[in-house]
Amino acid sequence: MTQPMPLRGTRPRAQVPRSQNGSSCTRGPALRPARSTVLRHRHVEKEKVLPHRCVIGLHLVLVQGDRVLLGLRAGTAWCDGWWHVPAGHLEEGESFLAGMVREAREELGIALEEADLVVAHTVHDYDPKTRESRLQVFFTANQYAGRPHAAEPDKCAELRWWPLSALPEKLVRYTRQALICIQRGQSASTVGWPDAC
Repeated sequence: MTQPMPLRGTRPRAQVPRSQNGSSCTRGPALRPARSTVLRHRHVEKEKVLPHRCVIGLHLVLVQGDRVLLGLRAGTAWCDGWWHVPAGHLEEGESFLAGMVREAREELGIALEEADLVVAHTVHDYDPKTRESRLQVFFTANQYAGRPHAAEPDKCAELRWWPLSALPEKLVRYTRQALICIQRGQSASTVGWPDAC
């Protein structure tokens, strides 16, 4: 029987010794394929770019007439002494609607229905120092039950209704931007990015 001629530029396939059970695993020295074979069969895959993941902040904008409810942050080690709308973070395993309902209950002691929440604005906030970004989602509520109060006094020193036309100087930067954009009817903006609007 004649051996088939190898293709041009290739070497004949190495005969791998078989064990008694037919597998190609042996105890002897392993046969190494020729270098050209290794190069020919190596897959060079492009590095996969994973989807971006970031923290999602949930913010409640309660408005009475021309005034907005703000809380004075305290005891949190982040922006203490600055004013901010009632807010928190989305937790694992909850929708952003359920998360906002939970945060409203925890921070203000009020009851909201998911169906009464409206997404008013979203800020994509970027910190160039840490190179981290967050999505800050601002909701308004058509209605709610209860009287808002500082339900977490260890994190909020004071709640106050501020005129939208005279917001406090020490107001968290992306919160100020969101409140201005909401009044303009703008649904999304960015803060901290080179092309921030």
